[in-house]
Amino acid sequence: MDTWDYRIFWNEAMDQFSRELSEQEYSMWFNIEYDSSTQDSIRIRVPSSFYKDQLTKTYQRTIETKLFELSGKRLGIDFMIVKPSTETHAAASRPAADRLPEASDRVPATAPSAPRTKEKHPQLRTDYNFDTYVVGENNSFAANAGIAIASNPGIAYNPFLIYGGVGLGKTHLMQAIGNRAWDLNPKLKIICISAEEFTNDFIHALSSHSITAFKNRYRSVDLLLIDDIHFFENKENSAEELFHTFNTLYDGNKQMVFTCDRPASELKNLSERLKSRFERGLKLDLQPPNYEMRCAILRRKVEASALKVPNEVIDVIARNISTNVRDLESAVTTLVGYAKLVGKDITIEIAQQLLKDVFSQSRHGNVTIEYIIRLVAEHFKVTGNDLKGKKRTKTIVFPRQVAMYIAREITEYSTTELGLEFGGRDHTTVMHSCQKIDELLKLDPTLDATIQKLIQAIRQASIKN
Repeated sequence: MDTWDYRIFWNEAMDQFSRELSEQEYSMWFNIEYDSSTQDSIRIRVPSSFYKDQLTKTYQRTIETKLFELSGKRLGIDFMIVKPSTETHAAASRPAADRLPEASDRVPATAPSAPRTKEKHPQLRTDYNFDTYVVGENNSFAANAGIAIASNPGIAYNPFLIYGGVGLGKTHLMQAIGNRAWDLNPKLKIICISAEEFTNDFIHALSSHSITAFKNRYRSVDLLLIDDIHFFENKENSAEELFHTFNTLYDGNKQMVFTCDRPASELKNLSERLKSRFERGLKLDLQPPNYEMRCAILRRKVEASALKVPNEVIDVIARNISTNVRDLESAVTTLVGYAKLVGKDITIEIAQQLLKDVFSQSRHGNVTIEYIIRLVAEHFKVTGNDLKGKKRTKTIVFPRQVAMYIAREITEYSTTELGLEFGGRDHTTVMHSCQKIDELLKLDPTLDATIQKLIQAIRQASIKN
């Protein structure tokens, strides 16, 4: 199969033309077949140069416009002349009574046709599926919800918002939903893009006066998957268009899945009405994998590479890298590359040597809340218990807000997790604290210097420990 396969869009375009054109016009001029694709074009087989000339003059622009409406991409048409063989043409032109019965003539009309090869959706990665998605305690609900959504899109959990830090599998899960839905029903109209691609497409539609085609394309889908919706912050026009697209799809019971690096409520530069739409359905926070899950992810990656890695190597990686799935996979990729290039088996000594920088960075990035609470408390001459306790005096509340703000800035903890770390508080308390410090920073330049000094001290303390 081609790296770029736009067959699904071609088939849909031809299906629409067959309904829009008269039967005579369609049968006369659309005697054409999909051949292959490149990144920016589709190659079509036509029976003669006459057909090619007529299609170029009369239908090429119409076909390309239709493909753009369906795919969101400017695709050119390349015609390839493939003349029917003389024998086939002669056989077809003879009356049926004069022809010898062929194998196809003897097959009963009800005989099943040969199964068609499964077509790949051009916007979905085939390796991002539920078979390769490692499920553990921290993401089992998210995985089960994803499977339920793919089986019955638009019925429950709509919209579905997946949020969390980098490298935790948000995009993998979102695309796995798309791939499962596509496997179950290849007739579904699915669009899977990033928020940046949606924005660029919208800008192009405005500049090319094709906004109607843009709206038709996005508001007629059965399943809309958009990655990294935090990109819509400060993109007022694109966010406004997404708001209306959301309403149309939601009212039509069409499924939407979004990913974000934080809860939608924490997107400061996004309209409240759009944030409320993102939070209307199911919201799930993907957490960093625990030790057991990290081991499972490493073993899955090692098995896929066919590399022999001792259990003690997997153990040392899982214990030293606790940040995210992406860092775990990167560590295995490094070991695989070394083994193939040098031709040596991986030992624990080799793994520690190759990954020493990765282990150091992981520890540096894995700042604990305890470090933050302890150092902030020392700076403001209060105790860690004060910051986690229930006291609401000004001398306690302000340091507590600073500690929450710093924790939100330099760790990948969600506001829900931070609330639990700070004495079991609600996530809205953390959000309010961060907003309060944001406001104070605009009024008091010295506060920023204080916070930066604390952040530097916290990071240095985390490395020493």
